Amino acid sequence: MLDKIDLNRKIDKGTYQRIMPELENRLFDVQKASWDARIPVVILFEGWDAAGKGTSIQKLTSPIDPRGYKLYPIRAARTYEKKHPWLWRFWLKIPARGEWAIFDRSWYGRVMVERVENLTPETEWRRAYRDITDFERTLADDGTLIIKYFLHISKQEQKRRFNKLSKDPLTAWHVTSEDWEHYYRYDDWVVAYEEAFERTESEWGPWTIVEATDRRFTWVKIYQTIITGLEERLGWPHMVLTSPSDEQESAEELTEEDAEEKTNEELSAMTVDAADLPSVNQVDEED
Repeated sequence: MLDKIDLNRKIDKGTYQRIMPELENRLFDVQKASWDARIPVVILFEGWDAAGKGTSIQKLTSPIDPRGYKLYPIRAARTYEKKHPWLWRFWLKIPARGEWAIFDRSWYGRVMVERVENLTPETEWRRAYRDITDFERTLADDGTLIIKYFLHISKQEQKRRFNKLSKDPLTAWHVTSEDWEHYYRYDDWVVAYEEAFERTESEWGPWTIVEATDRRFTWVKIYQTIITGLEERLGWPHMVLTSPSDEQESAEELTEEDAEEKTNEELSAMTVDAADLPSVNQVDEED
């Protein structure tokens, strides 16, 4: 499944600079509208080490009202949390009416990290698939919009990013021996990820696989997915945006008059259909 994802998808700088302000404004608008409509939203980020989860979350939260969301970086369960059912600590973090809850990693650690590193008995992480779908179904039945991202990069790209981080004294601490161990077991992680997608993909909690080689493409797709999901929930017409494409016209190839006309057309008639945003069933930087 993951091997069929086109990781070469990019957006050129000119197109990104034209469409991103509109996306940021629209994101702010749908956040305010979801608050007014009392729609709780869960947004979770999973993905490879160095795939850009942290920077993507930072980019996502920069234009929105900080009073309307909470960010939860998820780590291993603490001692007192282990005394409760394993999903208990996540129930404590579900969003209030109108609030966004953003998770940097999530309850999927049970069937990803804990599975691959043998931190949880197989009977328990296999049972977790059912626990997760029931958990998400309960949230969705209560009106929560669930958006799940997986940031995907190749093994070669992950190694390149690790090496780049390691060479800079200011960022070398980001890359640990554990990260390199994950890299060497890349294929084991693929198996765990793909089974998690297959077992937890649902109508109420679909996965969005984000091609994360190019940051601009990553951020635009993340914005579009949230905006489209909330537009549908709010009953708004879809924002019209130039669809991200690998075949972008170079600004140098346009005359000044053509460039101005192209920009005006894009800003006045900007949509990306939900169908244009590949999910786990539609296969076609740094933390």
